[in-house]
Amino acid sequence: MTDHDRDQVVEHVTAAYAEGRLSKDEFDERLHLAMTARTHADLAPIVRDLHPMRPVPHVPQPPLAMGAPYAPALTGSDRLGAVAAHVLPLCGLSIIGPLIMLLTAGRTSPYVRHHAVESLNFHLTLLGATIALPFTIIGVALIPFLWIAAFVLGIVGAAAALGEGRFRYPLTIRLVK
Repeated sequence: MTDHDRDQVVEHVTAAYAEGRLSKDEFDERLHLAMTARTHADLAPIVRDLHPMRPVPHVPQPPLAMGAPYAPALTGSDRLGAVAAHVLPLCGLSIIGPLIMLLTAGRTSPYVRHHAVESLNFHLTLLGATIALPFTIIGVALIPFLWIAAFVLGIVGAAAALGEGRFRYPLTIRLVK
């Protein structure tokens, strides 16, 4: 059995779910079975009651708008990882927290990667501003407001990640793609 065989089954199950022929629980169960299948015999029962298997043409998905939910079904660990990318900086791990999430869970989940990259870029921008602003008189007065805004935006980002939405920090220099 090849990854291509497994991918065809996953696409077929995803198409059935998108058409409303499967409930969320059925979709999750069949997806899990497909991903853990070791032989063709393991894959056959997953799609047996669905329409006959035919190759599903790959149609590229348009990029999602800000605030729109992600198209693939997310697991609880995806949401938890994305929330952690926003909350860890609030616990004192300003750059290290999002970087850890990016290097661990971000490799397997595009959802966690998006949130970890956003949080990392924001906190790198915040660190740069904190270093550069003391060179001006007004900048010294702005630093506490920046850190309060960072705290509030971290909570907003975590709430957006929990609700399966995209979140982009304002006024951020995006160094990490």
